[in-house]
Parts: sequence; structure tokens; C-alpha cells
Amino acid sequence: MIKFSSKKTIIWDWNGTLLDDADYCVKCMNKVLSKRKIPQIDIDRYREVFTFPVREYYKTIGFNLNQETFEIPAMEFIDHYYSGLNEVNLQRKAKETLLFFKKLGFKQFVLSAMEHSNLINSLTDKGLVNYFDEVSGINNHYAHSKLEMGIDLVNKIGITLSEILLIGDTIHDFEVASGLGVDCILVANGHQSKKRLLQVTTNVISTLDEIIFLLLLSFFISSNVP
Repeated sequence: MIKFSSKKTIIWDWNGTLLDDADYCVKCMNKVLSKRKIPQIDIDRYREVFTFPVREYYKTIGFNLNQETFEIPAMEFIDHYYSGLNEVNLQRKAKETLLFFKKLGFKQFVLSAMEHSNLINSLTDKGLVNYFDEVSGINNHYAHSKLEMGIDLVNKIGITLSEILLIGDTIHDFEVASGLGVDCILVANGHQSKKRLLQVTTNVISTLDEIIFLLLLSFFISSNVP
């Protein structure tokens, strides 16, 4: 079990972790697939095949990237995605979980593969932007990877790595945490299935609010160890 007693900072992923957008992503992708008469996907298949880099996910679900460049369907998906993003809900207990850690004095950050200005708009729309000390999204001018952005963030905030916990919903989030040298918890109701997440770490929970239970359990155990 992760020792929460040593943690003072949480780096949150956004899409799928705090924002409940997996079903919405399926809906948007099916519009792009339908235009090409490629078979539709459902949420179960999506969680089994979605991966990074996303180009591989596109090939798996049927796009022929020899006939059209990846950027064409990718931009169509992005256009559909942002057109209705304000209607997408937060994960259950997301705001309550953020408030819980804020009251405990945790510093909280967002590290996301979403384009930065759209990320700020999304966080603002959901009334969450003030929960975070800093927000880091992809800057198209530099096209940094999520790991590179994470390294920049960790160096900037200057916090001891053992005090940081990264919370995400994909194998890639675990890879980013490993690259940063920080502990990680994955939530299995986002963009990848629990079965896939358990292949890389045992620190997998089913719903966001289980994190509060783990924190309280960790404190209880540590306070009762002689």
C-alpha cells in the first residue's frame, strides 16, 4: 500500500480521471467511424483497445492510415469532442475528493494531454480551476510529451518526489509516474479497463472516492504500528 502519510502533493490527470468523458469519446469516435462506414465501437471495446500513442488505437479500430493521413480523422474527432464538451459530467465525487485533499493542505496540480487553453476552459466550466496550484496542458507550439511536461512541472514546483502522488486512469499515466519517479494510483472507470491497468500496477481502484478510504486506512495503519 502507498504510504499516504508521506504525501503532500497530488498530480491529477484530467480526462477520464476527474472528467467522466470515456462514453463521450466513444460517441464522438463513432461519428468519425460512421462517416467511413467502419464498424462502431462500444465502451467495453474502447477500454480494451484505447492506447497511447493514439495513432495505434485508430489503426486497431479500423482506420486505414495508408489511405488517409492520421491527422484527418484525428481532427474530425477533436472537432466533435470540443463541440459538446461542456455537457460532459465530472466523475462521481470528483469535487468532493478535491475538496477533501484541499482541506488537508495538499498541493494539487493537473497534468493533461489536453491542449492547455482548452484544459483551462474545461476546468473553469466545471468550477474546479481554483482547486489547483497549477495546470499543465499540451502546448501545440512545443508539442511536449506528457512526461516532458511532468518533468518540467516537478522541477518547477520543487517538491520531494516521495511526497508526490500521481492519479490517472491509463497505463500511460503509470508510465509517466514511473518516468518521474513518483507513486501512482490508477482509477478503473476512465479510458482503460481494470484488467489492463492491473497488468502494470496493483494500485488500482474502481472509483475516485476510494482514494479517501485508502488515505484514512493508511493513516490508521501507520498510527497503530509500534
